[in-house]
This record gives sequence, C-alpha cells and structure tokens, in this order.
Amino acid sequence: MKVTSVIVISSLLIFSGSAIAADGGNIYKEKCSMCHGSKGEGTPMSPSIKGNEFITKGKAEEIRKVILEGRTGASKKYPKIPIDMPKMPMPDADVDALVTFLKGDLQK
Repeated sequence: MKVTSVIVISSLLIFSGSAIAADGGNIYKEKCSMCHGSKGEGTPMSPSIKGNEFITKGKAEEIRKVILEGRTGASKKYPKIPIDMPKMPMPDADVDALVTFLKGDLQK
C-alpha cells in the first residue's frame, strides 16, 4: 500500500509541475504587450521587440537584467521614448520563459 501511494503522489507531482510550467507567450501578453504591442511591433510608448538586435542577437542574461531591473536615466536606450522601462519582478521560471518567447516565437 505504501509503495502504491508513493508512486501515485510522485506521478501527480511530476504531471502537475509540467501542467503549471511558465508560458512565455501568456506572460508577454499580460505584462509586455500593452507597451511593446501585441506582436512586438512597438508603440509610441515602447520600442519594437520584433527584429530588435538586442533581443535577436543579445545574450539571454542581458535581456533578463532589463526585464528585472528596467532601464532608466543614463541606461535608457531610447531617449525619445517618453517612458522608462519599469522593473518587472517575476519568478525566475517566468523570466526564462519570457526570454525564450522573445528570442523565439515572437521573432517569427
């Protein structure tokens, strides 16, 4: 009986973990699209992400840093855009999923 319980509990944990994996597309839609556009095309508030060399050729760690720390003042890359990139604190798994989406599916 104990072995069966352990197997059932282990299976539930394994499958529940994959069911709740972070979805970069949904994170983008919820946290980024209002400023960067639904397809990453940019808006008057924020630059385009689609085709942006910082995203397409940049290192994932640098992109993560901008997401988590934002860009303001001297570090602001686009001075003509009226607002700063705010900090977007979120769990590591969400940031990883978002960066993967930005570098992959959003660029298609």
